Amino acid sequence: MNTVSLIGNLATEVDLKEVSDEKKVASFLLAVDRGSREGGADFVWITAWERQAELCSEYLHKGRRVAVEGRLRTRTWEQDGQRRDAFEIVARRVEFLSSPEPTTDAEVIPFETAATA
Repeated sequence: MNTVSLIGNLATEVDLKEVSDEKKVASFLLAVDRGSREGGADFVWITAWERQAELCSEYLHKGRRVAVEGRLRTRTWEQDGQRRDAFEIVARRVEFLSSPEPTTDAEVIPFETAATA
């Protein structure tokens, strides 16, 4: 079974590309905390397709927290006479975990403390 679940923060902006008239793909780098005493993070490329790609491009920005469920895919190519391999996650589901950022057009209503009775 090829299933991957990750939670992390976007390390790049979302790159949206149109691969055909009807098909779009978004890609971004996800920083996933290792959760060890030494700290650090692993960086994993995520790709999302179709409507999910459009939503990621519209609402996600560098630093936003997301949960990704998908499958692991490997790619192999040759560069400068050397074989290169890369792993990426093809997203089935991307869940936005960060609160939405307020837009500059939106009216900001300040927090008011509740009146005590």
